[in-house]
Amino acid sequence: MRTGPADVRAALAEAYRGEWGVVFGTIVRLTGDWELAEDCAQEAFTRALPAWERDGVPRRPGAWLVTAARHRALDVLRRRTTERGKLVEVAAAEAVREPPPPGDERLRLVFTCCHPALPLESRVALTLRAVCGLTTREIARAFLVGEDTVSQRILRAKRKIAAAGIPYRVPPPGARAERLGGVLAVIYLVFTEGYAPSDGSTVRDPLSEEAVRLARLVVAEAPQEPEARGLLALLLLQQSRRAARLGEDGSLITLEHQDRGCWDRSLMSEGVGLARETVATGGPYALQAAIAAQHALAPTAAATDWVAIVALYDRLLALRTNPVVALNRAVALGMRDGPQAQLEAVDALGTPKELTGSHALHAVRADALRRLGRTSEAAEAYRTAGSAAPNEAIAREYAARINELGS
Repeated sequence: MRTGPADVRAALAEAYRGEWGVVFGTIVRLTGDWELAEDCAQEAFTRALPAWERDGVPRRPGAWLVTAARHRALDVLRRRTTERGKLVEVAAAEAVREPPPPGDERLRLVFTCCHPALPLESRVALTLRAVCGLTTREIARAFLVGEDTVSQRILRAKRKIAAAGIPYRVPPPGARAERLGGVLAVIYLVFTEGYAPSDGSTVRDPLSEEAVRLARLVVAEAPQEPEARGLLALLLLQQSRRAARLGEDGSLITLEHQDRGCWDRSLMSEGVGLARETVATGGPYALQAAIAAQHALAPTAAATDWVAIVALYDRLLALRTNPVVALNRAVALGMRDGPQAQLEAVDALGTPKELTGSHALHAVRADALRRLGRTSEAAEAYRTAGSAAPNEAIAREYAARINELGS
């Protein structure tokens, strides 16, 4: 069926978000050549635009793209064989013809990218590129580093995989535990980049949805791992509030002001169930999920069990010192014990490097000052927060707070 250019471009963009990892992973599995896989995947998407404009969007865009990439890989390997006489590449060329084995390409790709032989930052960067198709620029924003740095991390990771002969597979159960932490960290970062982008831009639902899907796959592969289930619980609970998080102008709606009728009850129920299962034995993800579950269970913001939430934050900080968690605990403490306790907790944090340049630190302090009636100081703190705001919508929110204070 023929479609207009705009429809084709929209379909191709959707296929890129949903199928990049499958196309890339298929060629990696069949050839073992990561550079070739990326070239062939890019070529397939490039060829798709004129072909789909001419013939219409195929019924199964992903299958079309995989076939195009496989044909391209076969052509390249045949040419290499002719030019160099490499018998191994003849075998690889024939392998391109074989049907894929059962399993999920993206899950194999994630575990391969998260091999412990690779530095953590390289695992995350490579997975974001290979599995989710993020550009180098997007990954650089997520890491707050330069694009050249990200490019070098990805290149070194690919070379390490080739040199060390790292297999492209989901590891057997005995070797899975050492890989799981890195896999979960990658999935969480992918979700965060979609749900609350690091550059303050509009949310990207396909990324957060892909992270949820990957988390489900990992849980299916490792159902006895409480942290895997804890992460899935956390993502489901966060995702359940997606429709209520943003105003029409793109401004962030805080939890206490969200329309709880817009929350996805199905996702919420599943997330709460998983959180209850994992809170006793889980680690940081399970505890964060338990905190999110407390918010989900409260019928109104005023009915939130802040005593339970502060206790969960205390458990979380006992596992690992984290200034961001400590800042969130300060907010919970303020709701439990009042604004003076919140202000003292924020001031006790100082200015840790993890929060340098963060608008949130100043906003939490401003909120405590506002509630204490120290309006002049609160307005100044909101001005500082506004100057560090990641986008215009959040800056406007702080400006509105200042106007409410009459400053």
